[in-house]
Amino acid sequence: MARLARVSPVDVPVHLIQRGNNRQTCFAADEDYEAYAEWLLEYSQKYKVDVHAWVMMTNHVHLLCTPKQLNAVSSMIQALGRRYVRYFNYAYRRSGTLWEGRYKSCLVQEERYLIEVYRYIELNPVRAGMVTDPGEYRWSSYTANALGRSSSLCSPHLEYIALGKTPSERCENYCALFIDYVEKSDLLNEIRKNTNKGLAIGNNIFRDEIEKLTGRRMIAGKRGRPKGRRKSK
Repeated sequence: MARLARVSPVDVPVHLIQRGNNRQTCFAADEDYEAYAEWLLEYSQKYKVDVHAWVMMTNHVHLLCTPKQLNAVSSMIQALGRRYVRYFNYAYRRSGTLWEGRYKSCLVQEERYLIEVYRYIELNPVRAGMVTDPGEYRWSSYTANALGRSSSLCSPHLEYIALGKTPSERCENYCALFIDYVEKSDLLNEIRKNTNKGLAIGNNIFRDEIEKLTGRRMIAGKRGRPKGRRKSK
């Protein structure tokens, strides 16, 4: 089956995942995370992409970002991926590919869903059993969004800014979203499935708007033969 063309309209948030090939390790030392973060900042600025949330796990990366010009996200990820592979191969005396094919991505509705994706991303280390509190993990945006730590990489989305009138109020209200929070399995599955399939996360109105804007379906098609189709004899 042919792959759906990737779409990323200007000013529409995108959740994306970049995985190591065969889930191999992509970050083996602090210097690796630092290098990736440095180049992510460089290329997000070069290609005009606002980065709202991120987490760098051992063998994959999650990003929540908004492109400010056409083809910005794909240009950023391609440049970042190539730069990091050269660094990684040289540092570990290896050759060949590091990343798994194309990165996975989906468009995200701002109302209701965007903050959920923030939280989904930053809870990855907790979900993986690496830490018990997201603030304990160094390589995510939680310390910027929840704890107010200065970050040149983090660009607050308007939905995040709406959490409070001041930076301290926003941090306090954002932290509260993680206290005694029980993740909803249906929402987790929706985020995972739609990101892997390149669909959209949002209500039907949002999906219809994106389909009209891009000319590409945003709801998974049904498997099997079209209804009424018969086998030729």
